[in-house]
Amino acid sequence: MDAQTVSLQLPLAQITRSTGDAPLHYLEYHPGVAELALLGLAKDTGDADLGDALTLARPLSQPLPKQPAASAVTAPWCLTLLSPGATLAQLRALLDFVAGLGASVTAVDTLSQRRERTVLRLQLDGKLDFDPVRRACLKLAEEIGADLVLQTGDSQRPPSLAGFDMDSTLIDAEVIDELAKITGIGAQVAAITEAAMRGELDFRQSFKKRMRLLKGFPEAELARIAPQLPLKDGAEPLLRALRALGCKTVILSGGFTYFAHYLQSQRLAVDTVHANQLEFADGALTGEVIEPIVDGARKRELLEQIAVEMGLPLSRVIAVGDGANDIPMLSLGGLGIAIHPKPKVRQEAPQSIDRFGLDAALYLFGLNDGQIAGLLERG
Repeated sequence: MDAQTVSLQLPLAQITRSTGDAPLHYLEYHPGVAELALLGLAKDTGDADLGDALTLARPLSQPLPKQPAASAVTAPWCLTLLSPGATLAQLRALLDFVAGLGASVTAVDTLSQRRERTVLRLQLDGKLDFDPVRRACLKLAEEIGADLVLQTGDSQRPPSLAGFDMDSTLIDAEVIDELAKITGIGAQVAAITEAAMRGELDFRQSFKKRMRLLKGFPEAELARIAPQLPLKDGAEPLLRALRALGCKTVILSGGFTYFAHYLQSQRLAVDTVHANQLEFADGALTGEVIEPIVDGARKRELLEQIAVEMGLPLSRVIAVGDGANDIPMLSLGGLGIAIHPKPKVRQEAPQSIDRFGLDAALYLFGLNDGQIAGLLERG
């Protein structure tokens, strides 16, 4: 039989007492408006067992709007579930986890209910120690096959300044490795890059070593490589939405200005670029570096400097990256989002998204799919 969406009204606690499972489409819970939670499940009437606790729940008396407006965040914490295939079992595990923290759920909004993506934002009240709870969220996320993002309630708003790493963050490649492939030393340079991004090598020293290996690389090849660099999934809509929101964006890259400026002028809505300059002589790379090298400390310093120049508190600043040299700036502002990060970075970054593209960051600003679509139409 075809799956049907079953909408149920029930106390939130009743969900945790259920025993069955089914795909989950939405959950809305706003005690200030209605005491009962609104739960939407896909039920195959041929074989699905939702458990007695749910089959006894009251069916919805009115149709659910396609995209309900998200409620204002008033709680001290938000915990966002981003699942490629949300289920009732995932929801139960999440509610049990919250109860185990000694916290209470004060509201739930469904920010996305696509076939391939369900996003639930839970507002939490309670005294939470951020770092150990964040790490516990990472563990639970692995167990249930989803992303779980913890943040303070006041960070659930669009930023005014966003700093982005470039390689493996905005683009799905490490440019220095691409240059090395052309010169026949791709594996050698890639191994150094990977170790540096995992935090096993000092970035400055590894960068100098890789540049020496690239001595003699022809300058004319840059124009051929730049258009071939693949964008990271979700990069273009995220940057467009941020521009529509009035947020200033900056690339802060340990890569190269040539490619960052190409992205800025041809492919992405980026306002400012800070990266490393390539030094050429007689049409070929010299193998030397031009100071200052944009390493992890420099990224953080630049992002903080830009915020000061804009007159912004750091609470209105976010950073997005993937490697160990991004950790300093990820810990600077209101949000530090690691996207498809290396293991060390996943453990240390304040927020982490593993299973979705860059545009999933928009949910962490309190936006739902309807609002995001409106921003993209404007942008």
